[in-house]
Amino acid sequence: MRLSDCHNFSDFRRMAERRLPGPIFNYIDGAADDEVTYRRNTESFENCDLVPNVLRGVGEVDMSVTVMGQKLAMPVYCSPTALQRLFHHQGERAVARASDKYGTMFGVSSLGTVSLEEARKISSAPQVYQFYFHRDRGLNKAMMQRAREVGVEVMMLTVDSITGGNRERDKRTGFAIPFRLSLAGMLQFALKPAWAINYFTHEGFKLPQLDEHVDMGGGTMSISRYFTEMLDPSMTWDDVAEMVRLWPGPFCLKGIMSVEDAKRAVEIGCSGIVLSNHGGRQLDGSRAAFDQLAEIVDAVGDRIDVIMDGGVQRGTHVLKALSLGAKAVGVGRYYLFPLAAAGQPGVERALEQMRVEIERGMKLMGCTTIGQLSRENLRFR
Repeated sequence: MRLSDCHNFSDFRRMAERRLPGPIFNYIDGAADDEVTYRRNTESFENCDLVPNVLRGVGEVDMSVTVMGQKLAMPVYCSPTALQRLFHHQGERAVARASDKYGTMFGVSSLGTVSLEEARKISSAPQVYQFYFHRDRGLNKAMMQRAREVGVEVMMLTVDSITGGNRERDKRTGFAIPFRLSLAGMLQFALKPAWAINYFTHEGFKLPQLDEHVDMGGGTMSISRYFTEMLDPSMTWDDVAEMVRLWPGPFCLKGIMSVEDAKRAVEIGCSGIVLSNHGGRQLDGSRAAFDQLAEIVDAVGDRIDVIMDGGVQRGTHVLKALSLGAKAVGVGRYYLFPLAAAGQPGVERALEQMRVEIERGMKLMGCTTIGQLSRENLRFR
């Protein structure tokens, strides 16, 4: 299977599955418990129909948006995700370059495999730093200071991951960082020698944002212990409010799902919220972000930028979210499978396909700007 054979999300996913060892593919593809929320994230868009207008003069289309003060050439950005150099040796470097080419925002995770400094040098596109709240308050402040010095535009605190989700696919294969594979997991690695050659002929795997705390050599701490021992489940709104005051730019909370929490985010001075259930990887049975979007927009959309992620696989999904009032849409697996399949060319092809689908969809909807999309264009079944 070649990159030119990939025309949609499912094609990229299939190509990635053929190239990745099973444990790594399932780490990307898997979710919590019975994966009900994971499936629902995409299925939720199917309950909503687009109602197009015609004869509106759509020769030129402007799909740019401004989110948390950042101008994006398209209303889709690459959400921060962990461990990207496990999937392809280019990792975040590929995503940063592709995002720069398409003029959109990208994120670097606390568990990213390329440093904030290097990512900043690669791309002039708006950069998000996604981090977790640690028991060590000094570490939290140090991480924010580092991001500020690098020139990160948006600070994004993930608030739905105070403990790890129950990801049973990983348990079956023994996937962990550092690797602790079961016999079945090791066999799946043996069946994909090209990945191993790629992995071991490039620089060693590391987590630059946490290299003093998480040692990939197995000395300091594993990823699972990082979540259970270093993150602080006692985090409160007062803790977050202090961080918002300390950060000089836009501050965003990722993982908001209730109206009450959205209102609290406004009260403490956040610039944006991301409606997200972490791709179904945390609390299985939680509501899909798209299903919750209208309720949140109606409550706070005039006071804070509302963004959503989860299950987005098509340009029409993006148009539906924007029509409900989202300012932009984040994607994760949508670019991770192309990254795993082909590195930077894969991510660029995926973003180009999304750009083309959004532009085509806007023309067929009779819209020349994002602002012309509204709920009048939607009907729910």
